[in-house]
Amino acid sequence: MLIFWEERNRFRKRVMLKYIPNCITSIRIIGTLILIFTNTFTTDFYVIYTICGLSDVLDGLLARATKNSTEFGAKLDSFADLMFYLTMFMKIMPELIAHLPILLWCVAFTVIGVRLAIYAFVAIKHRVFAAVHTYMNKLTGLTIFAIPYFMLKWDLVIACAIVAVTSSLATLEELMIHLFAKRYDTSCKSIFLLKKCNATVQEVEG
Repeated sequence: MLIFWEERNRFRKRVMLKYIPNCITSIRIIGTLILIFTNTFTTDFYVIYTICGLSDVLDGLLARATKNSTEFGAKLDSFADLMFYLTMFMKIMPELIAHLPILLWCVAFTVIGVRLAIYAFVAIKHRVFAAVHTYMNKLTGLTIFAIPYFMLKWDLVIACAIVAVTSSLATLEELMIHLFAKRYDTSCKSIFLLKKCNATVQEVEG
C-alpha cells in the first residue's frame, strides 16, 4: 500500500510539473482579457500588467527547468504574447498617436507587416503557428513591455525608438532563420546558432 501511494504521489507530481508552465501562460491570456476592460495607467492596470509580464518570464523558466518544453506550449506562448501585445498596443494607442513621429509609425507598420508575412510563411510551409523564441525576440518583448513604465517618468519617443531598433533587428533575424534553417525549429535562439541547429537536424535525420 505504501508503494502504491508513493507511485501515486510521484505520478501527480509529474503531471503537475508538466502542466504548470501552460497554466502560467494561461494566466497571461486571462490577464490580457481583463486588461481590455481596465482603465489604462491606473493602479489596477499596472498590477495586472505586471502579473502578465511575470507570467511571460516564469512559464519559459519552469518549462526549461522541469524539462517540459513542448510544441503545444510554444504555440500557446506565442498566441499569448501576440494577444497581449496587440491588446496593449490598442490600449496605449491614444498616447502613441499624440506623441510619436511619423518615422516611428512607418517602422512599426513595416515590422508588423513583415512579422505577419513570416507567420503566414511558417503556417503555409510548416503548418504551425508559433514564433521562434530568439534572444532578440525576447529583448524586443522586454522593451515593448517596458513602454507603459517609461510613460510614467521618461520620454515615450526615446522608448519607442529603442523598441523600433530592437524589433527591426529581431524581425530580420527571424526571417533569416526561416530562410536558411533546414527545418522549423523553435529552439534556435539566434542566427549565430543556426549552423549548430542545422547540424543537429542532420544528425537526427542521419
